[in-house]
Amino acid sequence: MLPVYASTLVIGVLGLIYLIFGGTLAENLGRDERDPSLRWGALGRMVIGALVGFGMAGLSAEFAPLDFGPGAVFGLALIGAVAGALWARFAPQTGDGG
Repeated sequence: MLPVYASTLVIGVLGLIYLIFGGTLAENLGRDERDPSLRWGALGRMVIGALVGFGMAGLSAEFAPLDFGPGAVFGLALIGAVAGALWARFAPQTGDGG
């Protein structure tokens, strides 16, 4: 399952990079219709958060010094996906950290 966790993390990070650079470019050009966060909305942020959380938690559990079985690693990866999606949905979106 290691390639699944790694590729999920890469896809999530690429989506995050697209979200950040696309939003920055749309803001600088004054074209709000091109802003990916407005087009994707909260669901798009949740999907990206879930992908990153699943990949990071899965890789962390795979390389943990404790000997987790494959089912436990997958369960921890799912917990990471849920945590990433919830964080992306309910974290403050103000830009000032508060």
